[in-house]
Formats: sequence, C-alpha cells, structure tokens
Amino acid sequence: MGEPTGPAGAAGELRRRLGVFDAVVIGLGAMIGAGVFVAFGPAAEAAGSGLLLGLAVAGLVAYCNATSSARLAARYPTSGGTYVYGRERLGDFWGYLAGWAFVVGKTASCAAMALTVGAYVWPSQAHPVAVGAVVALTAVNCAGVRKSAWFTRAVVAVVLAVLAAVVCACLLSGPAEAARLGIGAGAGPGGVLQAAGLLFFAFAGYARIATLGEEVRDPARTIPRAVPLALGITLAVYAAVAVAALSVLGGAGLGGSTAPLADAVRAAGAGWLVPVVRTGAAAAAVGALMALLLGVSRTVLAMARDRHLPHALAAVEPRFSAPRRAELAVGAVVLVIVLAGDVRGAIGFSSFGVLVYYAIANASAWNLATHTAPTTPSRRLRHVVPAVGLAGCVVLAGALPGPSQRAGAAVLALGALAHLVRRAAAARAG
Repeated sequence: MGEPTGPAGAAGELRRRLGVFDAVVIGLGAMIGAGVFVAFGPAAEAAGSGLLLGLAVAGLVAYCNATSSARLAARYPTSGGTYVYGRERLGDFWGYLAGWAFVVGKTASCAAMALTVGAYVWPSQAHPVAVGAVVALTAVNCAGVRKSAWFTRAVVAVVLAVLAAVVCACLLSGPAEAARLGIGAGAGPGGVLQAAGLLFFAFAGYARIATLGEEVRDPARTIPRAVPLALGITLAVYAAVAVAALSVLGGAGLGGSTAPLADAVRAAGAGWLVPVVRTGAAAAAVGALMALLLGVSRTVLAMARDRHLPHALAAVEPRFSAPRRAELAVGAVVLVIVLAGDVRGAIGFSSFGVLVYYAIANASAWNLATHTAPTTPSRRLRHVVPAVGLAGCVVLAGALPGPSQRAGAAVLALGALAHLVRRAAAARAG
C-alpha cells in the first residue's frame, strides 16, 4: 500500500494514511500479545475451571464497547477516542475523565508489556531489557505511524504462527483431555467475573483504532469495519489458545503458571517448542507495547490541544506527521513505572482505568442514539448495546482485586480534582 498522494494535513493535524487492513493489524497487535501471554495466568487463578466463562463474559463486554466505540469514532473521526466522545456527548468533565482514565490505565499497560518483554527475553535482567524496549519503540513511533503499522504487521504474523503451533501441539497430544474443560464446583461467580475483568485488559486493544481516528482514511467506513474484525479475530484466537492450554494443564495448573503457554507445550510433550513460545511471547509484547504507545500518545495529543495537559504536547512534527513531544512524554513516564513496576499489579490497575474509560464510551453512545436516531425499533436496539456495555464495565470494575480498585479510584479522583480546581481558577480569572 503506497504513501498517500493527497496533500499533507494542515499544521497541527495528522495525515490520514491507514486503511482497513492496517487498522485491523494495529488493533491485533495491541490485543493478542497482552491476553495470551500475560492475562491468562491471573485470570485462571481467579476463575479456575471457569476460565472459558470469564473469557466469554469479557468478550461480550468488549463487543458492546467495540460497537459503541465504532459508532462514535465514525461520527467523531479525530484523535482522542472517548476523550472526544465524552466531551461532545456528555460534557467537558466526562471527556476529561475518560481521557485521564485512558492515559493512566494504558500507561500502566505499557509498563506491563515492557516488563513482559524483559521477562521472556532475559528474565534475570528484565528491567533493563524493558527500558531498552520502551526507548527503541518510542523512537520507531516518532518516525511516523506508517512505519509503526508495517512493524506491527510483521509482529502479528509471527505471533499468530507461534500460537497456531501451540494450539496444534496441545490439542493433538496424548495428555490433552476434554474433561479438563468442564466447569468445576470451585468456579464461583465472583471468580469468573474477576477473571473477566482481568481478561478485559487484553481485549482493550481495539481502542487503538479509535484513538488513531485522525490517521485513518475514510473513517466513517474504515473504523466500523476494522473494530469488529480485529475483535472477532482476537476472540477466536483467545478461545483456541485457552481450550488448548486447559486441555493439558487444567484450571489449577494454568492458574499457577507464570509462563502458561510454555508450560502447556512442555506438558504436551513438545518441549522443543518452548524457545519458540518464548520468542513469540517477546514479539507479542513488543507489538502490544508499540500499539499502546501509539494510542496513549494520541490521547495526550488531543488533551493537550484542549489544554487539559500542557499545550506544548500538542505539537505535530511536520516531516513525519507524528506528535513527537507527546510520544516522548509518554515514553518517559512509562520508563519511570517500568523501573519500579510489577506486571500483575499493572494489569489490575490498567483494567480498572480502561473499564471506566469504556463506561463513559457506552454512556456517550447511549446519548448519541437518543439524540440522533428516529423513534423506531432500530433506535431502541441501538440503546441495548451501550446499556449492556455500561453495566458490564461497572460490574467488572467492581469485581477486580481490591488493591486495583483502590489505586485506580484514587488516581482517577486525583485527576478529577485537578480538573475541577483548574476550571474554578479559570472561571475566577474570566
């Protein structure tokens, strides 16, 4: 796919370069690595044999959120995602809160992915490797989103090939037993919902497509096609890998593993695949980290344009059409978290922030359906998806581990307070 032939965007604007295929690939790069190689362990620990139920619940909530986000992104095709949607549909405060929740939650996700790279590439030196990954990928992103899209395409191809090998090795092995897929007595509702909340961390990658709305060609057509495609492919991959791993390890074995897919192929008698799985895990985490850095920097760009963050971060470098200052600022914050971070804690904290973000997205989609569609059965159906998505986000956020809820609520409250203080000061000055 060649470079665009049309004129470059005006100063401060991003070029529309991405088609459906590249948008889907960016979403896949954000989702697949996180879920398969990071979130399955703690999710299985919470749900045990109910892991597949948790995956189904997370997939349902993610579908509702994706549908709501696609409708909103087609209506408001600019960088910022729910930060823009909340502001336009619900008011300035809710847009700001969505943007703040996204930035803090996804910055934690960036740190978790960087630490995952380090853990698989060189476990004894995980933090230095993670720092190197953040520095390198921030530099790639600063060279422009087009180069990032090509890089992510290569990573996704490698990871899907590795996961296909894992699924085949497990399901075709002698130790695989269908009985391990049954739901046991220990799979209570609370554990299933907590697993769904943790797995939601993995599904949230389709937000990258919405936050890149200003760089997508024909967004009214491209975004509604790319979001469900990326989500559907990811859900199919997750389900296949979960079934394969459970069939050889069971719920307890999967939950107690720190490297579940490596342990699964080892238990299946395919130890020769372990180095391949480690390489695939590192590649998946790199792809997810790149897409996350892209999405967070675009939300920072949108918030800086509206002066909710320092306005200097709103600059777009004209040669590569990239928001370099925003990307460098995000990279610097991620480095700080990496140096003092914990992967499992980051997952819970990130999930809380992202669930708040999508709760606001669904509320915005409800408002859009109410005020733009005629009073018909079709309009009433348009309310069902955001209503289910909003309720699902609230329930899953409430089911997350207590420390994740408390930390997430405290950081969101701090951001909300800063916004209200700033607005009050501006009103007095006016």
